[in-house]
Order: sequence, then C-alpha cells, then structure tokens
Amino acid sequence: MVTVPFICPDTPILTKNPVFMYSSDRFQKPYPFKADVAVSIDDVFDQKIDAIHEMASQHYEGGANGSEAHVRSVPPASDVAGRKEWLRKQWVGRSGNEANRYRDDLTSWYGEERGKVVKNAECFEICEYGRQPTRDELKKLFPFFE
Repeated sequence: MVTVPFICPDTPILTKNPVFMYSSDRFQKPYPFKADVAVSIDDVFDQKIDAIHEMASQHYEGGANGSEAHVRSVPPASDVAGRKEWLRKQWVGRSGNEANRYRDDLTSWYGEERGKVVKNAECFEICEYGRQPTRDELKKLFPFFE
C-alpha cells in the first residue's frame, strides 16, 4: 500500500517499494519461518529489556493473550526491579532459543568464531510483498555486519 496513490493523499507515495520483514515465530502453517537475516542483540539486550518494560500492557498484562493468572504471575508495578528481572527471564529464553535455533544463520552472517558465541538473537524473514534485497543490500540495511 505504500506505493499505491491516493491511500493517504497528504503523504507522497513511495517510488520504490521498501523491504518488509517478518519477525520470527513458531508457526508452521502455512509454512515455517525461514531466517534470511540473523542478528546478535547481545550488545543491546539490556536496552531492549528497558524498552519492553515500558509496554506494560503487552508483557506484564499479557497483551492479547492476557489473563488474570498471567497478571498474578508478574511482580507488582511497585516492584520495578522484580518486574524487569521477570521480563529478562522471559526474553533470555526467547532470544536465547532464537540464537540456538538459528546458529547456522548467525555464523553465516558473523563468521564461525563470533556466530557460535551469540547468546541472544533476533531473526527476520524477507516478506515477498516488498523489495527483495540481495545479501549485499542486507549488509547495508544491517550495517554492523563486517
């Protein structure tokens, strides 16, 4: 829709379709996630926790899958340190599993030595609706790859 005229008349349309990416998930239908890019988040993991902490409704309250049981399992809002530690455990599990599941992709992007020691990762799949970048273009979009 970003290249379709008149959808948002006060904003010029893009003349070149951008790259769209999916974040990883465990869905298997209609097909399993395939990592096109695997990124270490070790250096920014604490910043990520700080950012996620600010979205209480999405994590501490459970987002769309929230329940009274979930809310009771989370430390109270007055216990900021406890809440962040609870959040950290949730995300260490997720991003740690991601690093292990996509270890081959991490070593492909970072090299064997660095890729095998990544503890926390995020992976992305290129969406077929956007521009299809080459590996070299992806290195420009993710400029921290050497």
